[in-house]
Amino acid sequence: MEIVVSTFLTSQNLQMSKISSSLKLYVDELKDLWLANDQMGRALAKIAPQAQNPKLHLMLKQSQTGIAKHTEIVKFLIELHGEVAYKKHCSGMQGIAAEAIKHTIEEAPESGSMLDAAIIAQHRRITYYGLLSFGKVWGFAKALQLADDQTKLQSAVKEMYQSDKLMNEFAESAVSVQAA
Repeated sequence: MEIVVSTFLTSQNLQMSKISSSLKLYVDELKDLWLANDQMGRALAKIAPQAQNPKLHLMLKQSQTGIAKHTEIVKFLIELHGEVAYKKHCSGMQGIAAEAIKHTIEEAPESGSMLDAAIIAQHRRITYYGLLSFGKVWGFAKALQLADDQTKLQSAVKEMYQSDKLMNEFAESAVSVQAA
């Protein structure tokens, strides 16, 4: 992926009307990520109260805190590069958030354990989009040789991986307990 990103960023023909440099493209992606993070946070705020297991509820609240922290990183990086910090519409996360709400609230399973399983699945879907998006901007930062940006973005990625690992361990232990 790094080679593709580097090649893409150094291309003389970016085919985008308002993007005039690799740095502008990077910042544009950060703006998209800002709104995606907000959409993630709002979806989890709606989903968290549905959790039947108190530990799952707590994990969802912690995820919301992590998302808010990562949003601050994104806003900081946008402003660091002399841009006005604003959110750019993110259709990808909009769809994922809508699906998460559909599967956990609107058309949620009635069973407590099944509902928690649906919540875990949707949390992981949201997390994977976050990992993909932060990984993408990290790749741009690397190609642009923005070491400080890379460090901040890598920190967010590590935290998301850890959150996903904990959610996975929780899911496996919950399934093991129910199977017994």
